[in-house]
Formats: sequence, C-alpha cells, structure tokens
Amino acid sequence: MRSLPLPLALTARLLPVAVLASAGWALTSGPLAAAPTADHEPAPTTATATASAPSASAAPRTYTAAPAPCEGVSEKTVKSLVPGARTAGQEIASTDKSARRTCSWNALKGFDYRWLDISYEIKKSDEAAVGAYRQRTTERSGGGVVPGLGDAAYSVVDLTTKDKQQTREGVVVARASNALVIITYNGSDFETKKAPGTDEINKGAIKAAKEAVAALKAAG
Repeated sequence: MRSLPLPLALTARLLPVAVLASAGWALTSGPLAAAPTADHEPAPTTATATASAPSASAAPRTYTAAPAPCEGVSEKTVKSLVPGARTAGQEIASTDKSARRTCSWNALKGFDYRWLDISYEIKKSDEAAVGAYRQRTTERSGGGVVPGLGDAAYSVVDLTTKDKQQTREGVVVARASNALVIITYNGSDFETKKAPGTDEINKGAIKAAKEAVAALKAAG
C-alpha cells in the first residue's frame, strides 16, 4: 500500500501524471588424393558441425507489444467505478511502451474518492510471465484465485488507515500467455473517514480486469 498520508497521495494522483557461419573443405577421393596440409583443415566432423549450427529460434510470443491501456475498459465501466473521472483516462509515461503501458483514472466526487489503474506488461516468454506472476502474487498475500480470468488470476483487498482516514485497495493480477494485466482499484470517503466495502472494491477490480484481459486478446 502507499505510505503517503492520504491527502498527499490524493494530490499526487490527481496531477496529470535481439552468424550463421559454416565452412567446409572437400577433397577429391582416390589413390592420388592429397593428404590435408597445414593450410587445409579437414572437413568438420558431424559433431563439430552440429555444435556450430545456430540454435533453434525462440518460440514466438503471443503478445509482442502492450495495447493502448486507456482503451482497456469501457466508458460505462469508468463511469461506474470512478464517478466524475474523465473517461479518456491519463496514460502514464513509460520508458518502453512495447513492454509496459499504464492508464489511470481518478476523481473526487463530493467527498467520495476513487482511483483505477490498468497496466499491461509484456514479457519475453510465457515462462518469464509465469515467474513475474508468482512474484507479484507472493508479495500480496491473503488474496485468492479468480477463476476463468486469463491463464491465471489472483485478487487481494487490503484496508489501511492513516490519520484516522481509511482507504481500501483491491489488486488483481492476471496472466495471459506472456502478458500480465494488473488492476489497482481503491477508494475513500473523506467525510465519514470510512472506506468502501471489501466486496465493492473486489468486484470493481475484477470487473475491470476482465475487460482489460479481453482488450489484450482483441489487440493480439
């Protein structure tokens, strides 16, 4: 969870934020065939030729680039989960858009605050994605499996209190082949100092995750 005092976290979030080389020497056979000299190496043996051959190319990746994250959920869903937010969302600057892209929506409507993040991470292989998925789900213990979402999905909800203000945050991590989809959804009520219920936050995060995974598959 974020450790900044909530008013500061709110302020921060609201800011527009890789030779093939082969050689051989053929000698004429027969009784007059010349023996190899120092200048003429014998033809490579089968074992040597095999060792020098290029390795098989890496298995093709299902996803080679992250899709547009702000198109990961519908306008209807944005309005439902983040009332008052600009439905277009705000894409976060990335050093490598082919590997990771994130979009955020946040709004304060009255005293009710909501924040939604969608991130796509493209890994070099399914194995790399599996490793990253395991790491992320291990770091966020206490959650559970979300059936029927990608190849694997996990959801966890946490409640924090800072200066008597509660914030409840749900995180869904889903893997589809060599891609990860990470959803973060949280909320607070600055009038009552209470947080939305666990069920509301969890269902909202899972709903966004399902749409985001579908958008990933559609973009291919």
